[in-house]
Amino acid sequence: MTVTAGVLYVVATPIGNLGDISPRALQVLREVALIAAEDTRHSRQLLQHFGIQTPLISLHEHNEQSRIPQLLSQLRQGKALALISDAGTPLLSDPGFQLLRSLREHGLRAVPIPGPSSLLAALSVAGLPTDRFVFEGFLPAKAVARRRRLEFLAPEERTLIFFEAGHRIQASLRAMADVFGADRQAVLARELTKLFEEIQSATLAELCDWLAAAENRCKGEFVVLVHGAAPPAAAAPDAELRRLLTVLLEELPIKRAVAAAVRLTGVKKNLLYALALELQGQVRALPAEDD
Repeated sequence: MTVTAGVLYVVATPIGNLGDISPRALQVLREVALIAAEDTRHSRQLLQHFGIQTPLISLHEHNEQSRIPQLLSQLRQGKALALISDAGTPLLSDPGFQLLRSLREHGLRAVPIPGPSSLLAALSVAGLPTDRFVFEGFLPAKAVARRRRLEFLAPEERTLIFFEAGHRIQASLRAMADVFGADRQAVLARELTKLFEEIQSATLAELCDWLAAAENRCKGEFVVLVHGAAPPAAAAPDAELRRLLTVLLEELPIKRAVAAAVRLTGVKKNLLYALALELQGQVRALPAEDD
Protein backbone atom coordinates (compact mmCIF):
# COMPACT_ATOMS: atom_id res chain seq x y z
CA MET A 1 0.00 0.00 0.00
CA THR A 2 1.09 3.52 -0.78
CA VAL A 3 -0.73 6.39 0.88
CA THR A 4 -2.74 8.70 -1.35
CA ALA A 5 -1.71 12.32 -1.75
CA GLY A 6 -3.89 14.90 -0.01
CA VAL A 7 -5.68 12.40 2.24
CA LEU A 8 -6.08 12.44 6.01
CA TYR A 9 -5.95 8.92 7.44
CA VAL A 10 -7.86 8.46 10.72
CA VAL A 11 -5.91 5.64 12.35
CA ALA A 12 -7.04 3.47 15.27
CA THR A 13 -4.23 2.54 17.67
CA PRO A 14 -4.09 -0.01 20.53
CA ILE A 15 -6.07 0.63 23.71
CA GLY A 16 -3.50 -1.33 25.69
CA ASN A 17 -2.08 -4.41 24.00
CA LEU A 18 0.34 -3.27 21.29
CA GLY A 19 -0.28 -6.49 19.41
CA ASP A 20 -3.70 -5.18 18.42
CA ILE A 21 -2.37 -2.63 15.94
CA SER A 22 -2.99 -3.65 12.33
CA PRO A 23 -0.32 -4.00 9.64
CA ARG A 24 -2.25 -1.45 7.57
CA ALA A 25 -2.16 1.07 10.42
CA LEU A 26 1.59 0.63 10.80
CA GLN A 27 2.18 1.10 7.08
CA VAL A 28 0.09 4.27 6.97
CA LEU A 29 1.88 5.73 9.99
CA ARG A 30 5.22 5.03 8.31
CA GLU A 31 4.28 6.52 4.95
CA VAL A 32 2.39 9.73 5.79
CA ALA A 33 4.25 13.03 5.94
CA LEU A 34 2.97 14.03 9.38
CA ILE A 35 0.98 12.52 12.26
CA ALA A 36 -1.39 14.69 14.31
CA ALA A 37 -1.55 13.20 17.81
CA GLU A 38 -3.55 14.04 20.92
CA ASP A 39 -0.43 13.74 23.12
CA THR A 40 2.86 13.67 21.23
CA ARG A 41 4.81 12.33 24.23
CA HIS A 42 2.47 9.36 24.58
CA SER A 43 2.28 8.69 20.84
CA ARG A 44 6.05 9.01 20.39
CA GLN A 45 6.49 5.97 22.63
CA LEU A 46 4.11 3.99 20.42
CA LEU A 47 5.93 5.02 17.25
CA GLN A 48 9.36 4.30 18.74
CA HIS A 49 8.21 0.81 19.73
CA PHE A 50 7.48 0.07 16.06
CA GLY A 51 10.50 1.96 14.71
CA ILE A 52 8.41 4.67 13.02
CA GLN A 53 10.22 7.97 12.38
CA THR A 54 7.31 10.06 11.03
CA PRO A 55 7.17 13.60 12.52
CA LEU A 56 4.48 14.37 15.09
CA ILE A 57 2.36 17.45 15.74
CA SER A 58 -0.02 17.92 18.65
CA LEU A 59 -3.77 18.16 18.10
CA HIS A 60 -5.81 18.38 21.30
CA GLU A 61 -8.89 20.15 22.61
CA HIS A 62 -6.98 23.35 23.39
CA ASN A 63 -5.30 23.85 20.01
CA GLU A 64 -7.42 21.97 17.47
CA GLN A 65 -9.06 25.05 15.97
CA SER A 66 -5.73 26.86 15.52
CA ARG A 67 -4.10 23.78 13.93
CA ILE A 68 -6.75 23.34 11.24
CA PRO A 69 -5.45 25.93 8.69
CA GLN A 70 -1.95 24.42 8.84
CA LEU A 71 -3.19 20.87 8.31
CA LEU A 72 -5.59 21.84 5.52
CA SER A 73 -2.76 23.67 3.78
CA GLN A 74 -0.56 20.59 3.87
CA LEU A 75 -3.35 18.41 2.52
CA ARG A 76 -3.92 20.86 -0.34
CA GLN A 77 -0.19 20.65 -1.12
CA GLY A 78 -0.65 16.93 -1.68
CA LYS A 79 0.76 15.64 1.59
CA ALA A 80 -0.80 12.60 3.23
CA LEU A 81 -1.44 13.02 6.96
CA ALA A 82 -2.59 10.80 9.80
CA LEU A 83 -4.70 11.50 12.88
CA ILE A 84 -4.35 9.37 16.01
CA SER A 85 -5.58 9.66 19.60
CA ASP A 86 -3.90 8.45 22.78
CA ALA A 87 -5.61 5.08 22.39
CA GLY A 88 -8.31 3.45 20.30
CA THR A 89 -10.35 4.96 17.50
CA PRO A 90 -9.97 8.75 17.13
CA LEU A 91 -12.92 11.13 17.69
CA LEU A 92 -14.68 8.84 20.20
CA SER A 93 -14.46 11.20 23.19
CA ASP A 94 -11.23 12.48 21.62
CA PRO A 95 -10.27 15.56 19.54
CA GLY A 96 -10.69 15.63 15.77
CA PHE A 97 -14.32 16.55 15.13
CA GLN A 98 -13.56 20.15 14.14
CA LEU A 99 -10.76 19.02 11.82
CA LEU A 100 -12.93 16.41 10.09
CA ARG A 101 -15.78 18.88 9.69
CA SER A 102 -13.40 21.39 8.09
CA LEU A 103 -12.13 18.71 5.70
CA ARG A 104 -15.67 18.00 4.54
CA GLU A 105 -16.42 21.70 4.12
CA HIS A 106 -13.34 22.11 1.91
CA GLY A 107 -13.92 19.00 -0.18
CA LEU A 108 -10.90 17.14 1.19
CA ARG A 109 -10.83 13.41 1.79
CA ALA A 110 -10.55 11.40 5.01
CA VAL A 111 -9.97 7.64 5.07
CA PRO A 112 -10.59 5.45 8.14
CA ILE A 113 -8.03 2.85 9.19
CA PRO A 114 -10.20 0.77 11.56
CA GLY A 115 -8.94 -1.02 14.59
CA PRO A 116 -9.25 -1.11 18.39
CA SER A 117 -12.20 0.54 20.12
CA SER A 118 -12.79 0.10 23.83
CA LEU A 119 -16.54 0.65 23.63
CA LEU A 120 -17.01 -2.04 20.97
CA ALA A 121 -14.59 -4.40 22.71
CA ALA A 122 -16.58 -4.06 25.93
CA LEU A 123 -19.91 -4.42 24.16
CA SER A 124 -18.77 -7.61 22.42
CA VAL A 125 -18.25 -9.45 25.73
CA ALA A 126 -20.86 -7.76 27.94
CA GLY A 127 -23.74 -10.13 27.34
CA LEU A 128 -26.12 -7.17 27.02
CA PRO A 129 -28.30 -6.47 23.95
CA THR A 130 -26.11 -5.32 21.05
CA ASP A 131 -28.72 -4.78 18.33
CA ARG A 132 -29.39 -1.23 19.55
CA PHE A 133 -27.09 0.79 21.81
CA VAL A 134 -26.20 4.40 22.56
CA PHE A 135 -22.72 5.75 23.41
CA GLU A 136 -22.74 8.56 25.97
CA GLY A 137 -19.01 9.08 26.43
CA PHE A 138 -18.06 10.67 29.76
CA LEU A 139 -20.76 11.84 32.15
CA PRO A 140 -20.47 15.38 33.59
CA ALA A 141 -17.94 15.62 36.40
CA LYS A 142 -20.19 17.62 38.73
CA ALA A 143 -22.78 15.69 40.71
CA VAL A 144 -25.81 17.82 39.87
CA ALA A 145 -25.13 17.83 36.12
CA ARG A 146 -24.33 14.11 36.18
CA ARG A 147 -27.60 13.27 37.89
CA ARG A 148 -29.55 15.48 35.49
CA ARG A 149 -28.02 13.65 32.52
CA LEU A 150 -28.78 10.24 34.04
CA GLU A 151 -32.39 11.24 34.73
CA PHE A 152 -32.72 12.19 31.06
CA LEU A 153 -31.35 8.76 30.07
CA ALA A 154 -33.40 6.74 32.57
CA PRO A 155 -36.22 5.81 30.10
CA GLU A 156 -33.73 4.88 27.32
CA GLU A 157 -34.45 1.31 26.16
CA ARG A 158 -31.18 0.80 24.28
CA THR A 159 -28.01 -0.47 25.97
CA LEU A 160 -26.14 2.51 27.43
CA ILE A 161 -22.35 2.78 27.15
CA PHE A 162 -20.23 5.23 29.15
CA PHE A 163 -16.54 5.99 29.59
CA GLU A 164 -15.37 6.83 33.10
CA ALA A 165 -12.12 7.64 34.87
CA GLY A 166 -10.95 5.83 37.97
CA HIS A 167 -11.30 8.80 40.31
CA ARG A 168 -15.00 9.20 39.40
CA ILE A 169 -16.12 5.62 38.83
CA GLN A 170 -17.59 5.05 42.30
CA ALA A 171 -19.58 8.29 42.28
CA SER A 172 -20.87 7.61 38.78
CA LEU A 173 -21.94 4.04 39.57
CA ARG A 174 -23.71 5.14 42.76
CA ALA A 175 -25.57 7.81 40.79
CA MET A 176 -26.58 5.24 38.15
CA ALA A 177 -27.87 2.87 40.83
CA ASP A 178 -29.85 5.71 42.40
CA VAL A 179 -31.38 6.96 39.14
CA PHE A 180 -31.71 3.77 37.05
CA GLY A 181 -32.49 1.47 39.96
CA ALA A 182 -30.19 -0.68 42.06
CA ASP A 183 -31.32 -3.87 40.28
CA ARG A 184 -30.55 -2.69 36.73
CA GLN A 185 -28.08 -5.10 35.08
CA ALA A 186 -24.73 -3.61 34.10
CA VAL A 187 -21.18 -4.52 33.13
CA LEU A 188 -17.97 -2.87 34.26
CA ALA A 189 -14.99 -3.30 31.91
CA ARG A 190 -11.72 -2.12 33.44
CA GLU A 191 -8.32 -1.74 31.75
CA LEU A 192 -9.36 -3.59 28.59
CA THR A 193 -6.55 -5.51 26.83
CA LYS A 194 -4.09 -4.50 29.58
CA LEU A 195 -2.38 -6.57 32.25
CA PHE A 196 -5.03 -5.97 34.93
CA GLU A 197 -8.10 -6.28 32.69
CA GLU A 198 -11.32 -7.08 34.56
CA ILE A 199 -14.86 -7.51 33.26
CA GLN A 200 -17.55 -7.71 35.91
CA SER A 201 -21.26 -8.32 35.28
CA ALA A 202 -23.83 -7.69 38.02
CA THR A 203 -26.55 -5.30 39.12
CA LEU A 204 -25.57 -1.67 39.62
CA ALA A 205 -25.81 -2.08 43.39
CA GLU A 206 -23.60 -5.17 43.30
CA LEU A 207 -21.04 -3.40 41.13
CA CYS A 208 -20.88 -0.55 43.65
CA ASP A 209 -20.11 -3.10 46.37
CA TRP A 210 -17.59 -4.90 44.15
CA LEU A 211 -15.67 -1.68 43.54
CA ALA A 212 -15.66 -0.74 47.21
CA ALA A 213 -14.34 -4.17 48.25
CA ALA A 214 -10.82 -3.53 46.88
CA GLU A 215 -9.04 -0.20 46.44
CA ASN A 216 -7.15 -1.25 43.31
CA ARG A 217 -10.43 -1.91 41.45
CA CYS A 218 -10.96 1.84 41.11
CA LYS A 219 -7.71 2.35 39.23
CA GLY A 220 -7.44 2.66 35.47
CA GLU A 221 -9.89 3.37 32.67
CA PHE A 222 -13.45 2.07 32.59
CA VAL A 223 -16.21 1.29 30.15
CA VAL A 224 -19.60 1.03 31.86
CA LEU A 225 -22.45 -0.72 30.05
CA VAL A 226 -25.99 -0.57 31.41
CA HIS A 227 -29.00 -2.58 30.26
CA GLY A 228 -31.69 -0.39 28.74
CA ALA A 229 -34.92 0.37 30.54
CA ALA A 230 -37.84 -1.99 30.17
CA PRO A 231 -40.38 -0.70 27.61
CA PRO A 232 -43.43 0.88 29.22
CA ALA A 233 -46.40 -1.42 29.53
CA ALA A 234 -49.09 -0.70 27.01
CA ALA A 235 -51.92 1.17 28.68
CA ALA A 236 -55.22 -0.65 28.63
CA PRO A 237 -57.86 1.23 26.63
CA ASP A 238 -60.08 3.13 29.04
CA ALA A 239 -63.81 2.56 29.34
CA GLU A 240 -64.74 5.74 27.44
CA LEU A 241 -62.67 4.69 24.44
CA ARG A 242 -64.31 1.26 24.47
CA ARG A 243 -67.78 2.83 24.54
CA LEU A 244 -66.93 5.17 21.66
CA LEU A 245 -65.57 2.39 19.49
CA THR A 246 -68.50 0.10 20.36
CA VAL A 247 -70.98 2.73 19.11
CA LEU A 248 -68.98 3.32 15.92
CA LEU A 249 -68.81 -0.41 15.19
CA GLU A 250 -72.59 -0.67 15.50
CA GLU A 251 -72.97 1.82 12.65
CA LEU A 252 -69.84 1.43 10.48
CA PRO A 253 -67.54 -1.24 9.00
CA ILE A 254 -64.45 -1.85 11.10
CA LYS A 255 -62.03 0.18 8.94
CA ARG A 256 -64.28 3.23 8.87
CA ALA A 257 -65.03 2.89 12.58
CA VAL A 258 -61.34 2.80 13.41
CA ALA A 259 -60.59 5.74 11.10
CA ALA A 260 -63.33 7.78 12.76
CA ALA A 261 -62.02 6.87 16.22
CA VAL A 262 -58.50 7.96 15.24
CA ARG A 263 -59.82 11.37 14.16
CA LEU A 264 -61.90 11.77 17.31
CA THR A 265 -59.35 10.59 19.88
CA GLY A 266 -55.87 10.85 18.36
CA VAL A 267 -55.12 7.35 19.61
CA LYS A 268 -52.82 5.28 17.37
CA LYS A 269 -54.56 3.35 14.62
CA ASN A 270 -52.97 -0.02 15.43
CA LEU A 271 -54.15 0.15 19.05
CA LEU A 272 -57.70 1.08 17.99
CA TYR A 273 -57.79 -1.63 15.34
CA ALA A 274 -56.74 -4.28 17.89
CA LEU A 275 -59.42 -3.03 20.25
CA ALA A 276 -62.01 -3.05 17.45
CA LEU A 277 -61.23 -6.68 16.65
CA GLU A 278 -61.65 -7.50 20.32
CA LEU A 279 -64.97 -5.64 20.53
CA GLN A 280 -66.40 -6.74 17.20
CA GLY A 281 -67.51 -10.11 18.48
CA GLN A 282 -69.22 -8.46 21.43
CA VAL A 283 -71.00 -5.97 19.19
CA ARG A 284 -72.24 -8.62 16.79
CA ALA A 285 -73.48 -10.75 19.70
CA LEU A 286 -75.72 -7.95 20.98
CA PRO A 287 -79.44 -8.68 20.43
CA ALA A 288 -81.22 -6.42 18.01
CA GLU A 289 -83.51 -3.85 19.60
CA ASP A 290 -87.26 -4.08 19.05
CA ASP A 291 -88.71 -1.58 16.63
